[in-house]
Amino acid sequence: MEGFVEPETAVNEMSVVLVDETGEFVRRRIGGPRGIDVVAKIIDGPVYDVEETGYPQRMRERIERERILRKREEQRLRRERFERGESPDR
Repeated sequence: MEGFVEPETAVNEMSVVLVDETGEFVRRRIGGPRGIDVVAKIIDGPVYDVEETGYPQRMRERIERERILRKREEQRLRRERFERGESPDR
């Protein structure tokens, strides 16, 4: 497991994205710079600054795979509605 620290913005608090070896990830607020050390101890793994390293490729690939699967499911449902004579854009 690796952590990727995201900076504080006008809208969001400082947060960390935890990414496992399969690219699955979860985002959590860490409340500020002190939270980085806490996260590093908890996950017992590396913590990176996302502004310096970017997000890992496996995470980006997983997001893209899930987007494709969601799109396919939406198309399947639209096709089913169309074949039943219903409006496919419902």
